[in-house]
Amino acid sequence: MSKTNNFVFIVLKIVTWMIFVGLCIEAGGLIVNFFFSLYKPEFVQNLYQKLDLSSMYERSQFAFYSMYSFILVIALLKAVLFYIVVRLISNINLAKPFNSYSAKQVSLMSYYTFSIGILSYIARETTQYLLNRGYAIDNLNQFWADSQAFILMAAVIYVIATIFSKGVEIQNENDLTV
Repeated sequence: MSKTNNFVFIVLKIVTWMIFVGLCIEAGGLIVNFFFSLYKPEFVQNLYQKLDLSSMYERSQFAFYSMYSFILVIALLKAVLFYIVVRLISNINLAKPFNSYSAKQVSLMSYYTFSIGILSYIARETTQYLLNRGYAIDNLNQFWADSQAFILMAAVIYVIATIFSKGVEIQNENDLTV
C-alpha cells in the first residue's frame, strides 16, 4: 500500500470513529429523552434537537410513541451500522482483505443500511399520513429525509459484499491448489 493510500485509510478510520461517536451521542440523547418523557410528560416540548412534539402527545400518545419509536430505532440502527464499519476498518488485513470476516461484515452493513432505508421510508409515509390528519409534525422529516439514499446505498453495498464473497471463494481455491 502506498503512503498516500495509507494516509487516506488512517483519515477514513478517524472520520468513521468520529461519525460513530456522534451517532452514539445522538442515540443516547434520544433514549434519555424517551425515558424522561415517560416519567415527566411535560418534558415532551423540549426533546432532543429542540424537537417539540407536545401537541402530538396531547392529541394522541399512541401517535407520539409510534413516531418517537421510529426516530429511536433509526438512530440506533445508524449507530450499529457505524459500529460494524468501525469494527471492519479496525480489523481488516489490508495485505489480504478477502477473508470471511470482511465478507460477513460487508454483508451486515448492507442489511443494516437496507433496514434503515425501509424504516425511514415507512416513517416518512406515516408522517405524511399524520400530516393529512392535522398533526403539526413537519420537523420530523429531518430524521428520515434520505430513505431512498439508504436503500440505494444498501444495493451498492450488497453488490460489494457479493464481490467480497466471491473473492474469498477464489482466494480459498487458490490457497488449496498451491
